[in-house]
Amino acid sequence: MSGPRKMRRMHGVKPENTGKTIKRILSYVNEYKIHLVLVFLFVLLSSLSSIAGTYFLKPLINNYIMPLIGKQNPDLSAFLRLVLLMALIYAFGALSTYGYNRLMLKISTGTLYKIRTDMFRHMQSLPVKFFDTHTHGELMSRYTNDTDALRNMLSQSFVSLVSSSVTVIGVFISMCILSPILTAIVVLMLFVMIFTIRKLGSKSGTFFKEQQMAVGKVNGYIEEMIEGQKVIKVFCHEDEAKRGFDKLNEDLFEASKGAHTFASMLRPVMGNLSYIHYSITAIIGAVLSVTTGFDLGSLAAFLQYTRAFSQPVTMMSEQFNAILMA
Repeated sequence: MSGPRKMRRMHGVKPENTGKTIKRILSYVNEYKIHLVLVFLFVLLSSLSSIAGTYFLKPLINNYIMPLIGKQNPDLSAFLRLVLLMALIYAFGALSTYGYNRLMLKISTGTLYKIRTDMFRHMQSLPVKFFDTHTHGELMSRYTNDTDALRNMLSQSFVSLVSSSVTVIGVFISMCILSPILTAIVVLMLFVMIFTIRKLGSKSGTFFKEQQMAVGKVNGYIEEMIEGQKVIKVFCHEDEAKRGFDKLNEDLFEASKGAHTFASMLRPVMGNLSYIHYSITAIIGAVLSVTTGFDLGSLAAFLQYTRAFSQPVTMMSEQFNAILMA
């Protein structure tokens, strides 16, 4: 079939320097330095609020719940004060999350406005030869599909990576304080997760690049066929036009299938690994609680941190594909 041959040609295209491209995109974001500082501040506050709220489980269980078990008419005032403090911490974190999402919305829309303006101005200075070698659909794809990928990267992926990084660092420090032994188990499992992410992420990233290229070619071909529809009818080239479209459509199908197959596998695979991770940690923690006197409050807090540790790792792996598309 013609599809595989076409796909081999697409594989041969040398991709642009991803790091250099991201650096150039971030140069547009530098115009919003004050907004970015506020975003980082809100992200930090949001992540720290979540980490601090979870850490309060240790004193809540050890100092307030366990001593009250079996007591007649227990005094719940201190318990309720700590619960109220935890609620305020989580509410503060929620407000911080709302704040950085609103700011990133302003940054992403303003940045894309500037990029589209520069793209259009640059297009006016291009030589005629450029338009002879690029179809109208390919050019339109830069203004639609590619800018939409940039919007997703700026409004979602960028801030998710920062938030996840801060959360992972904060959670890791808290776990080291609670139990160095259980933390070592978490680190070992982390290497397994990173290995899985690299295997699946590298494959999906390659196909995502090919998908963006294929979308531009399909759009360009459709644009040409629509503009030349009368000529096609006059010279009876309908079958040839269909064959050309089928080739490009098959390329897009293959690239999209590969990209979304590996990308959709990532979340369930990482989810199952996190469940296995959680179970192993719970079993070892229970053994430590019985044999070494590891308190229940620390175990409960550590198990929450275990889940909070694996979720950002999964989230970061998912956002890498969005950045590659951008």
